[in-house]
Amino acid sequence: MSGSAPRSASITLDSVGDIAADCRRCVFWELDPAAWDRGLDDVDGALAKEAWISDTLLEWGSCGRIAYVGGRPAGHVLFAPPAYVPRGGAFPTAPASSDAVLLMTARVRPEYLGTGVGRLLVQAVAADVVRRGIRAVEAFGRGGAAGVPGRQDGTGCLVPADFLRAVGFRTVRPHPVTPRLRLDIRSTATWREDVEAALERLIGTVKSPAAAR
Repeated sequence: MSGSAPRSASITLDSVGDIAADCRRCVFWELDPAAWDRGLDDVDGALAKEAWISDTLLEWGSCGRIAYVGGRPAGHVLFAPPAYVPRGGAFPTAPASSDAVLLMTARVRPEYLGTGVGRLLVQAVAADVVRRGIRAVEAFGRGGAAGVPGRQDGTGCLVPADFLRAVGFRTVRPHPVTPRLRLDIRSTATWREDVEAALERLIGTVKSPAAAR
């Protein structure tokens, strides 16, 4: 594995191929829950995922980040306003708050677990939404219990609640399977610092360590 520091970039149609293959074919979040329950035999997941990303980019803007380490994809996140996420209304802890974006998927490739890639991606989401005047990020986490209602178990598509809490989210609606968690970006001092640093990295204005002192 390269020792390079991880960086992140916005997901575009040109970089969709850098999403992990299983996530690239999965439309748990993008598909209407009723369609998911009817079965996925007639659904081309990769095409449906790309269509969702394309539509969301055109109508709303940036909806994901990909992390790279040494030029290799290390993980990704997808996020959007709740209105763009058909699955978001199907959880017992729904709906997500109207003043937040919904963090759908956060996946770090196994070889990069524990390297800070996950936190970098969440910071990048926070930086993106702050620039848009959005005050919070919410997520339906994966709790300790197993199973998500539906023909196929979508548990693996949820971000572990323990990870979300570790990076600053707090539980706003408890549930043993799918708690809803929230990160209030502007009201958290630690995250304000992280977001400011992430914004500097995103717009290429990071000062050298010597100049920053």
